[in-house]
This record gives sequence, C-alpha cells and structure tokens, in this order.
Amino acid sequence: MVAPGITGRTRPTKVKKQAAQQKRKRDDVDVEKLEQAVNDLDIKNGTFSDFTNLPLSDPTKQGLKACHFAVMTDVQRKAIPLALKGHDILGAAKTGSGKTLSFIIPVLENLYRLQHVGADAGLGALILSPTRELAIQIFDVLCKVGKHGHMFAAGLLIGGKSLEAERQALTRMNILVATPGRMLQHLSQTAAFSVDDLKMLVLDEADRILDMGFQRDVDAIVDYLPKDRQTLLFSATQSKKVSDLARLSLHDPEYVSVHAEDKSATPASLQQNYIICPVEEKLDTLWSFIQASKKSKILCFFSSAKVVRFVFESFRHMQPGIPLLHIHGRQKQGARLDTTAKFSSSKNSCLFATDVAARGLDFPAVDFVIQVDCPDDADTYIHRVGRTARYNREGRGVLFLTSSEEEGMLKRLEAKNVPVELINVRQKKRQSIKEQLQNQCFQDPALKYLGQKAFMTYVKSVYLQKDKEVFKLKEYDLEAFAASLGLPGTPRIKFLNDNNSRQKKQASRQTMELSESDEEEDTAKKTKTVRTKYDRMFERQNQDVFADHYKKLVRDRPDDLSAAADDFTGSATINAADDDFLSIKRRIPANDEEGDFGDDGDTSTTPGGRVVHITGASQPIVIDSNRREKLLQSKKKLTKLMDKGKRLVFDDDGIAREPYELKDEADFKAEGLPEVQRQKFIEEARAVVQIADVEDKATAKAKRKEKLRKRKERERGEAEVDGDDAGVELEDMGEDPLANFLADAQFTDEEDEVVEKTKKKEKKWFESDSEGDEQSSKKKRKKARRHVVEEPETLEDMETLAAGLLG
Repeated sequence: MVAPGITGRTRPTKVKKQAAQQKRKRDDVDVEKLEQAVNDLDIKNGTFSDFTNLPLSDPTKQGLKACHFAVMTDVQRKAIPLALKGHDILGAAKTGSGKTLSFIIPVLENLYRLQHVGADAGLGALILSPTRELAIQIFDVLCKVGKHGHMFAAGLLIGGKSLEAERQALTRMNILVATPGRMLQHLSQTAAFSVDDLKMLVLDEADRILDMGFQRDVDAIVDYLPKDRQTLLFSATQSKKVSDLARLSLHDPEYVSVHAEDKSATPASLQQNYIICPVEEKLDTLWSFIQASKKSKILCFFSSAKVVRFVFESFRHMQPGIPLLHIHGRQKQGARLDTTAKFSSSKNSCLFATDVAARGLDFPAVDFVIQVDCPDDADTYIHRVGRTARYNREGRGVLFLTSSEEEGMLKRLEAKNVPVELINVRQKKRQSIKEQLQNQCFQDPALKYLGQKAFMTYVKSVYLQKDKEVFKLKEYDLEAFAASLGLPGTPRIKFLNDNNSRQKKQASRQTMELSESDEEEDTAKKTKTVRTKYDRMFERQNQDVFADHYKKLVRDRPDDLSAAADDFTGSATINAADDDFLSIKRRIPANDEEGDFGDDGDTSTTPGGRVVHITGASQPIVIDSNRREKLLQSKKKLTKLMDKGKRLVFDDDGIAREPYELKDEADFKAEGLPEVQRQKFIEEARAVVQIADVEDKATAKAKRKEKLRKRKERERGEAEVDGDDAGVELEDMGEDPLANFLADAQFTDEEDEVVEKTKKKEKKWFESDSEGDEQSSKKKRKKARRHVVEEPETLEDMETLAAGLLG
C-alpha cells in the first residue's frame, strides 16, 4: 500500500489551487440598471418597432446587428416585452413571422440579468422542439445571436447522437435545446443532471408537442421541472385547451395572437390552389409538374416514409433533370442533416418529405409546396404550406385532393380561414409514367417490394385517419392505384376485408344467434317475429364438435343422390324421405375400376361432396367443405397436389434425357454377375438397334419413291414443251396410273443420277457439231455397257439376282 502523501508520479506535481472558482459574474454589467429599464416598460401604451427600443444588453444588441435583425415583426413586438417582464405567454402567429427570435431574446436577456452562467449555475432554460431538424435550427439561431459577448453554455439534445458524450457535458449546460424523447431519457437515466434551478421553459410548435404523439413525454418532463418558472408557448396554430394549460402549470398566461383578426391564417403573399386528382393519377401529375418546373425549388409532402422512398428511387432512375432529395423519420441523423443542408443551399431542387419537415424548418426561397397526399387536418396543412412565402416573400402551394376528399377538406380549411382556389391541369402537358414504373418494378425486385410497402403504408395511413368525412377508404380505386405504382397486382391487406371478422370474434353467442335469426327472417319472410328462449334452446347445436364443414360431410342431398343412383345402378329415383335404418343411398359396381372419377375427367358427385380432377394431378380431390372449396382458388396449394415432374438434362444435340445415376455397390451386386448384366445390356441395345434399322430402311425407301415421283413429273413437263405431239395428252387414260407408278418404282438412285447427267448441255463456242455427236455416242455406249445392280432386300430378291448371274 502506498504511503500517505506519496503519489505514483515520478515528476513533481503542480501546486493545487486553494480556492475553487466561483460563478463567473460580469463586473462590467450594470444589472440593476437593466432591471430598472425592464420594469419601466409600458407594454400597453409603448410602441416598439425596432430592437433598439427595447432594454437589451450590449451582447444581445451586437448579436442582432451581426445577424442583420433590425425591425421587429408583429409577434416580436408584442411577445418580447411581455417575456422580458416575466409573463407566461401563449403565442400564435403565421408561419414565417419570426417566432424563434420571440423566445430566444427573452431567454438570453432573463438569464443575463440573473447572471445565470457557469458550470455551477445549472440549467437555466429549456427549449423543447418536436423534430430534430427544428431543434438544430433553433440552436443555430441561439448561437449566432448569443456568441457576441454572452458567456452561457448551450447544448443540443437530439436523437442519433452519442448518449455518453451528452451525459459528460450535460451538467455544465445553462441552456438546452432538446427533443422530448431524448430530454426525458436524460432526466430518467443521467444521475448528475439536475433541473431544480430551471428558470424558463419554452415549447416551440406547442400544438404538436401537446398532442397525443408527445403527451406522455411532456407530462413526464413537466413532473421533473420546478413549479415556479416562466413558460412560453409558440406555434402557428396555438392550443387554448384548459387541460393542456393546466398540465404545464401556467400562471396567468398572456395570449399573443397578432393575426387573429386577419382574413387568412396564412401569409398574404402565399398563393394557394388545389386540384382534383384521383389517387391513380397522382404520380403522373407530380412528374409532369416537376418536368414543367425544373428551374424552381419544390417541396413535396407525402403521408409515409415508404411512399417517400419509393417515389424518390423511381423518379431518380427516370432522371427528371432536377436534383432530387428525400427526408423522412426513418433516416439516420447524419443523412437528415445533409439533406436539409443541401436543400437549403440549392437554388433548383426537389425535396420529397414526410411531416417531419412540415414544422418550423426555414428553407430559404422555396417556390412551390406540393401536398401530394392529403394532410391529416387543417393545422397540418397550414404548417406544410408555411415552408414557402416566409418573411413577406412570395410562394405558391398546391394541394392534391381526390373527389371524395374535396368536400370535407374544404370545410376544414374554411373553418381555419384558409383561402384555397381550384385550378385545372393542362392535359397537353400531362405525361404518363405508368409503363416506366412497371418496367422498373419488373427489372428491380427491390423497387417492386418497396412499391408494395408504399401501397400498404398509404392505405394504412388513410385507414387510421380519425376524420372519416374526409378520408373515405372505400371510395378509393386501390387496384388502379397499385397499377399506377407499377405493381403487377394489388397487395393483400388484412384490414381491408369486409367480413368483420374481428367484430364476429368479439361478439357474444346470443348476438350471433340473433343476427342469424334476423337474416333468416328477412330471406324467408317469416311471420313469426318473436323467438322465446325455448325456441333457441331446441334450435341450439353443439358448435364445438359438429362444425359446418363436418355437417356437410353427412348431409343427404336428394338431387345428387338420385342422379348418382340413375347413373351407376340404373334403378329408379331414391326417395329422400325414407328414414329406414339400412336404406341404400348409393350402389357402386364392383367391376368399375374408375369409380366416381368418370371416364372423361369431369367432376362427379359423391355423397360427401364432389370429385374434381386437376390438370397435372393423377389423383382427383374431393370437395366436401368450404375449406376444400377455397383450396381450388389457391395456386400455391394446388401445386402441392400435382404430380412431381422428372428431372431432365440436355445433351450436346439438345435432346432431353433423364440424368444418369451411379448405383451403389450393393444394388449392383443384387442384379447379378457382371457378365450376366453385360450380356443383358448387349441384348437390349441390339433390340434397340434393330428397331432403329427397320425405321431407317423405311425412311430410305420413302425418299427413293419421292425422288422417282419428282423425276416423272419433270420428264412429263419436258415432254409437253419439246414433244412433237404437243396437243395429245401424255397420260394414257386406259392404263392405271397407280400400276405405272408401282412398275417404275424399281429404279434406284443410280438411275436417277444417270438420267440427270444425260441432260443436254449447251455447246461451247469452240466445239463443232461433229464433236458433240461423237461425245454423245460415246456416252450412249458407256451407258449400254453399264449394268445396274439392285440391292437385294428379301430372300426372293437374292435368289433372282443369283439366277441372273449364273446365266
């Protein structure tokens, strides 16, 4: 053990400081003067147009000047003086009206006057944001304004970052910008993190944070925070619910709504339109719009991340001529940051996004906001379209609505004072990309799978919408929509079945019986409307044992039985009313090998069901229940019932044969001695060769007959042209043509060659008539000497040939 006072270092250590450093306090700050100036503010009668009219500290003024902020907006003019005096605020203003500075400046100033700086001061202000991108944007503005003299320590807590690195730096932070999920994680898991000295709580996009998506997280965070704090809530569509305000423990909040009296809830410089577009034409219309606006900055919103990915991948392969980007909640944090940075810095680009980019993000100079999928409600529409026409700039928003969504959505927008006008699409500029998407899905299975997922997530998003007056799933043409995505068929979705299986499972037995009885009364038009418990008792069946498909196995069907009896026994029609204990229902003859299956392969009827013959299966199947009936509609299950094919291989000539398989030594010995097997193989091969030899001879004989026929036809044609008796018919009607054909059929192939060689050749210019005659005479003498010998085919031919040679 090391002796006390001795360390393990070989070099001498430095002398430690005797006193710990206290809070960093500014000696050059006159806090009392600033406090007096803030207390003297006359909020009701005072007019504040510039930031210089407010009692702000020098570091804040320098930061505003460096960022070129001089004139205050309406919401800043009303909210900042109230926040400086310590009031709780509910701020509602249009998108792009400068709400971020409305809470950043009070945070900096209030902590500055309290001298809440240094690692030992603890957390002084907490700013919550619903999305990571918005939190990063708020943090950037905070750093730009506060880096000119403020000595606070600010931190950013969002998902996708290192949790351990955040824990180490968390205890030194004075201002935190965080998302609710990550903030709650640190509050519950980081032991050294304390929020007991919190002065201010800010909720940006408060309506989104207070809704069902973040309700649990926000409630848990508020439980950790002290009650005596200042709370600021800002959003484009502010919530006034008493329950929401009570959850946050607001003390006499001031409601700041600078645009409440305006005719529109959106900026006046924003032009808003909508078009009627069926779901199957959305992608065609979007592609046509992008082709017509290649020099613009476009932001397109979709309902789900899978749809965003599919549209991005499919459009990217078709090369629209404009840079394409995509962002959604399932991306990694680095990819999302890169996407927002690229889209912000680009002049001409198109960004496909979900609602993760719908709130608070400040993309400069966005020309068009296209809402391809209908938003959930009017508030979501306002936040989406607010990404353009910011800070009094011009912009345009286009909303795609189906005919079923039009009426309900327009009512919701009208209630929120959102003016939207109907426009039409020029049919000349519309292009169809259905075939291109089909080719892509056919060539790329991954894209096809992504398209199926996009279809399913879109349908599910519509199915889960609360506002059923706007989203009517049954009125969508889903088959056409699947075809427009390039899919070969409509993907199967479980919740689209109309059989109400879940309601049937949850319903009681009495409810099911009552519903069945009601259906029977409607169909049969029974006069009895009241059923007593005794009626139900006698009609009750043991459903656990004798199910419907079992009852079909033993049910008597008189029509089928009578037809079967007539076919197989020839007897009279069986009376179905007979209740004999041993009555004959069907008689099958013993000599009938095929039985119920019939001779022609058609379906036949049995007492338990009907027999169906399937092409490709040697054995028929019996359909005796609904389950077996559904089996006929499943190709996958029918393939299991079909006969398995034989494996074939192809040789060099392309002829198919079964593959050779080597036998085991035991199997080889079981078949006999090798010499016996060899002799057996030779005999089988000899038999095969003999059969092939007979076929080859027959083929050769047929070829000779065909050549003889052609020669006869050629000779007849020459005789008609060169003969003296041209007017006389060559064919002798008195003779039998068949007899002549058979008589001449004894010529061989050699004779055909001789005849062909004896054709008259044209004389050359140097040959005389006498030379030609001499040559022809020589050929005739050679022909006379030549003796043609036929090949004997039978024993009689051989005897005739031998007799001729002997003289």
